Amino acid sequence: MEYQHKNLASGGWQKLSFFEQMANIGSEVERTIKWKNKGNAEYSRLAFGRALELLDLTIDNEKSPSRLKELLRMREMLADYFAFDNEYKSTDKGWQNYFYAFNFVARINL
Repeated sequence: MEYQHKNLASGGWQKLSFFEQMANIGSEVERTIKWKNKGNAEYSRLAFGRALELLDLTIDNEKSPSRLKELLRMREMLADYFAFDNEYKSTDKGWQNYFYAFNFVARINL
């Protein structure tokens, strides 16, 4: 598999805390939203691919069953929102609020 985040995929990702990982995923989701709202479908698609890549790196290394369940559900809901029919009725603001908490905790723990 060809990774966009080569340094992170080769072990750097596991050195970050869970909150830092989630904040970074949230940054890519934010970029996805931004480009979607600007009408640039290609950049939005690329940002979404990077978000999924980072999320998959987190999922692949997760040991906690409850946390893994949340990550897998989040992946399903992100795919539903950005690539399918939004059956879960997600919103840009909902995703921004979800990831804001991780960003906040990651920043205060630095």
